[in-house]
Amino acid sequence: MHVRHKLPLGGIVTGVIALTLAVAPAAGARVLRVGTYHGVAGQYTSIQAAVNAAHPGDWILIAPGDYKTSSSSAPKGAPDAPAGILITKPRIYLRGMNRNTVIVDGTKPGSPRCSKSESAQNFGPKDKKGALGLNGIMVWKAADVWVQNLTVCNFLGGSGGDGDTGNEIWWNGGADSGKVGGRGYYGSYMTATSTYFKGEATAAEYGIFSSNWAGGTWDQSYASNFNDSGYYIGACQQVCHQTIDNAWAEFNALGYSGSNSGGWMLIENSRFDNNEDGFDTNSQNGDEPSPQNGACPAGVAPPVAGAPSCWVLTHNTFADNNNPNVPAQGSAAAGPVGTGMSLSGGRNDTVMDNLFENNGAWGQITIPYVDSGKPCTGGTLGALGAGSCLFDESGDAVLGNTFSHNGFFGNPSNGDLGLTNFEQGPTDCFSGNVEQGGGAVTTTPASLEQTYPTCNGQSVAASDSAAGAFTNEVLCDAQVSLAPGVKPPCQPTDHYPRRTKVVMHPLPKHLATMPNPCAGVPANPWCRAKQS
Repeated sequence: MHVRHKLPLGGIVTGVIALTLAVAPAAGARVLRVGTYHGVAGQYTSIQAAVNAAHPGDWILIAPGDYKTSSSSAPKGAPDAPAGILITKPRIYLRGMNRNTVIVDGTKPGSPRCSKSESAQNFGPKDKKGALGLNGIMVWKAADVWVQNLTVCNFLGGSGGDGDTGNEIWWNGGADSGKVGGRGYYGSYMTATSTYFKGEATAAEYGIFSSNWAGGTWDQSYASNFNDSGYYIGACQQVCHQTIDNAWAEFNALGYSGSNSGGWMLIENSRFDNNEDGFDTNSQNGDEPSPQNGACPAGVAPPVAGAPSCWVLTHNTFADNNNPNVPAQGSAAAGPVGTGMSLSGGRNDTVMDNLFENNGAWGQITIPYVDSGKPCTGGTLGALGAGSCLFDESGDAVLGNTFSHNGFFGNPSNGDLGLTNFEQGPTDCFSGNVEQGGGAVTTTPASLEQTYPTCNGQSVAASDSAAGAFTNEVLCDAQVSLAPGVKPPCQPTDHYPRRTKVVMHPLPKHLATMPNPCAGVPANPWCRAKQS
């Protein structure tokens, strides 16, 4: 399963977006209906019952209602990952009739919708360590499953504390296997959140999640209040081929986290705000195989014209990520507060044409990732002392981004851009980045764009700032150090926001629901004629 960050420095779905509003149903596809819609009762009262009855190619429509978790199932091979709704059959199309009123709810039957009361929470089945927690909707190795137009809330973490539970919507291709076990998905108009917090041991961990998977798209989604990340894509190395479009992540430890996810990846038109750290992609031990590498596989072109690599982050906004009062556990809590976006041990990633504004520490930083122990695949074992594993960053391109009012915490090196690399390796490049309204971007090193204007593969020495103010400030902000038992290297004048009290925020009102939930669905009593 996904191992939490130790230190912050330290068959593909083709044309799926076009198909979402005009699907040609498979011959003989059935429509299984859950609940009552406009006075017409469906065949099922529970979502899991409909899932159990469905055949590949079938649709499951869900009427507005609060669907509580009264039981759970775990897939064979993953007994510690129980889910309220488990899908193991391919080509199941699960769709709510209204995003905001179809609620898949982790709280107990009889309690209010998505209740924050402790007595209302379902902490999942128990093992010898305690309650395991629960996942919400989990797709287990089933190809081309769709999840659309609904809200999932209050599925909580448990005794494992490792991300096996506490995930609201999860396409799981075989966590911890080191292999890609799932192919193809589509998710749209999805909301994931939690209202409950009494400590990190039971907090919800991830909102919308893909692991060990190749091929898929998330479009029109929202995730908040998670103690690791609102969105996560990992363990797919260079065959990920996944897209995130029109996402909104706020009030999380990390708005997005991606470990060892590379090759063709596109994150666009999305907003990451009011998190502790807005966005982090990294290399690490865990969720193997490492490292994270955004270089294009043979025969694959970048998703955006002009991008120098296949992993592309473009046309997104990273704003106001200065929030320490969020759920945050383990290494996710070490995301440096006040940072818009972190490339942590990432390689050959492209960050272009984004807006970074009002992030108090840094707009965007490119830094190594320090882990511990083996396998350290693609890293340097023992680089920072016995037992250490260093994943240095290299070949990253930060191009044509706009910056506004970053670095206002005022600590040394706080500003728009920061770079440090600990080892000699292929150069990163920085060019065309501008300050909104005019003026030069603030960078560490100060001559960043003049020194590294082109990603040409040229080998460069370790950064002069590796032992300097920027590295130390990132460590201070994250409250970690590069050596066990050593205090973070904070200066007496350093000041970064620290947690005072976790605040769980309500969902925004009027999140967009699917304009026509009958689109593409075979004729049925809720959709009288074939919709297009």
